[in-house]
Amino acid sequence: MDDTPDRGESRAPRLEDLVELCRALNREQARYLLIGGFAVILQGFVRATKDVDFLVDASETNIQAVKRAMATLPDNAAALLADDEILKYQVVRVADEIVVDLLGSACGISYAAALDGIEIFEIQGVKIPVASKELLIRMKDTIRESDAMDVRFLRLRIEEENRRK
Repeated sequence: MDDTPDRGESRAPRLEDLVELCRALNREQARYLLIGGFAVILQGFVRATKDVDFLVDASETNIQAVKRAMATLPDNAAALLADDEILKYQVVRVADEIVVDLLGSACGISYAAALDGIEIFEIQGVKIPVASKELLIRMKDTIRESDAMDVRFLRLRIEEENRRK
């Protein structure tokens, strides 16, 4: 995820990369949710991220849809994934031109359990399912300093929004 410096030949993702990848995921009707650094960025925190993190439905048919969508990346590194890897490992890192981390659960929260915490952001005409601030806080219950900073920001945003109501 964001703290790991093993990107090799991959470059940091840009918003355009995220939009194009989500466009492909939507076209394949993949069940996914944007989490991690990019989700925090879309929630308003100005920060960098080294990868794109998706919580995905780990069913075989959905993983096949995710792999078809990720085949749009230049190196088609997703083709190397076995359909059951998301179930076997906590994080499956796909190092293509950009790095994409696929998770079957984040801090014990599965895709199915996250469904009530989805917000839809529309960027350049692409609808992107993004973890809500509250859901992101639950998913960032780790010891990483970057997650602690994200949680502080998200809590402040929630407090600001509540004051405006």
